Amino acid sequence: MRPYLHAILLACAALTASAESGLGNKAIRTAEDLRDAAVGGSKGYAIVESLTTEVGPRMGGSEAYDRATAWAQAKFKTLGYDKVWLQPVTFPVWQRRSESARVISPFPQPLVLTALGGSESTPGDLRAEVVEFADLDALKAIPDGSLAGKIAFVNLKMKRARDGSGYGPVSNVRRAGASEAARKGASALLIRSVGTDSDRLPHTGMMKYEDGVVKIPAAALSVPDADLLANMLRRGKPVMVEMNIQAGFSGSKTEYNVIGEITGRSKPDEVVIIGGHLDSWDLGTGAIDDGAGVAITMAAGALIGDLKQAPKRTIRVIAFANEEQGLLGGKAYAEAMKGVMDKHQLGAESDFGAGRIYALSAGVSEQSRPVIASIAKVLEPLGILPAEGGGPGPDISPSVPYGLPWVELQQDGSDYFDYHHTANDTLDKINAKDLDQQVAAYAVLAYLAAETNVDIQPQIPKIEN
Repeated sequence: MRPYLHAILLACAALTASAESGLGNKAIRTAEDLRDAAVGGSKGYAIVESLTTEVGPRMGGSEAYDRATAWAQAKFKTLGYDKVWLQPVTFPVWQRRSESARVISPFPQPLVLTALGGSESTPGDLRAEVVEFADLDALKAIPDGSLAGKIAFVNLKMKRARDGSGYGPVSNVRRAGASEAARKGASALLIRSVGTDSDRLPHTGMMKYEDGVVKIPAAALSVPDADLLANMLRRGKPVMVEMNIQAGFSGSKTEYNVIGEITGRSKPDEVVIIGGHLDSWDLGTGAIDDGAGVAITMAAGALIGDLKQAPKRTIRVIAFANEEQGLLGGKAYAEAMKGVMDKHQLGAESDFGAGRIYALSAGVSEQSRPVIASIAKVLEPLGILPAEGGGPGPDISPSVPYGLPWVELQQDGSDYFDYHHTANDTLDKINAKDLDQQVAAYAVLAYLAAETNVDIQPQIPKIEN
């Protein structure tokens, strides 16, 4: 082919791509500049350092979460956001008060455990024989009432995976195990922690009681203690455990999603939402779950806000309330916004730790995919490649049925479940340069989604209000 014909074909292809994506060369160059600026050094690490140092653990319903709310408002303002506002979220308050356990016989020694979120208390010191099960199905298979006066122990090991795919099967034990054990007559439930580490630090997390089933206390053993208990049971003698958990619900409270906005220049009522959840469990300082996500998206929005010209649409960064106890901030946002979800151009959430992003997937219509392809092209130098599948982040998922298009920036979670919901969720697990890569990705995504001439449409039909 003659050189001038090749050049013409390339130019035509570029024009076609530009028309389909609604993004011209200027927008792409601006996105590249945002990317490069973030990789050169973003505010991400400083933000998460501030949150973990000045607030620390911030469980939903606690006084610390109130301080986190004030911190987030102040941080948005310091970062130059045009508008900062609060959205109320009301829920019952669960509190952990005290927890302990020990083997009484045949090999007396202490056990390290933590109450699962939502658990009831024991009636003082609860002493009972332990019966081990390989998984939830094994527990379900025994006759109802056959565990009367005993403690059910489900010892299911989690598999390590970059995409976190080992979490679902094991977390179901945490969520549903107590009611299943109660149905069999057990007086309490112990589970192997939902984690991939070997530290003597238990992993907490929310559980749920079924209506109409007796509520029994539930706790997670650290991984080494689960192995210890299993080793004792293999010796063929009855193993007696004493556990004391004091926890439970006490009233309700109204807290807030904290929202910062960079106002769009020509379509300010249309929004691109990014964010993470502001709350954490009480055992660590909430660095990777999800201080990192809040910091990444706050810093990305601030980078866009520093541009000489704002994008067409508004960038809305949401620090969601009380994700840990049931996506409560995300559900409140969806309920408040379901009537105007058609004004939401795109949503993305960072809630999978601080590992680098390696893939991008999207839940958008076929006609909207050229926009995603253009975004992916700008992200390629960051080591991020297009992928199929994926899903929306936890707190934006309640908005998806109402018509929210979504993108997932998939992070490397190979070590995420070493620290997830433990006392080990602390700032030292975060690498500043990895955080810069993520800030770059969210800045590119949010900017180009807000700047395109294309109205991005969802992949699935919305439900009627």
